[in-house]
Amino acid sequence: MKKWIVFLVLFVVAIIGILIKVYFSSVEPVKAAEQKAVTLANKEVQMKEVQDFHIYNGLETINVIEGKNNKGEKIIVWIPDKSKKVIVKKAKNGLSKEEAIQKLLQEKKPKKIISVRLGMEKNIPLWEIYYRSENNLINYYYVHFETGEWLKKIENL
Repeated sequence: MKKWIVFLVLFVVAIIGILIKVYFSSVEPVKAAEQKAVTLANKEVQMKEVQDFHIYNGLETINVIEGKNNKGEKIIVWIPDKSKKVIVKKAKNGLSKEEAIQKLLQEKKPKKIISVRLGMEKNIPLWEIYYRSENNLINYYYVHFETGEWLKKIENL
């Protein structure tokens, strides 16, 4: 009986160890991309603080950094993976996340908004809103970051 308990404990510890290794291996490329993007962003604008980083996969891959500059102003930095051209905008010069959601709500009646995130397509900064409709279908709604104009919709997937 003791052998089974020891075996079971060792088995559980081994599984936990493997899961931890898989997790850190999967997060490593994103952390590397973040470090590279922050380095490129700092060449263009001195970032005092990085508040958020994500990778947007649209027509091309874009690294998006939200943070503050040395003056304490909230800024957003878009860095296309291919060109590495750094585009910096002050957050106050564009729509907030809540304003982008309001643009969607003026036109659609989503059942559930799943995510709202910044991205860029064809050098146009945008908000991508991913939501489910009443019939539980997947929809995407794209709003221009600066003007609030509707850019495109992908519906009923």
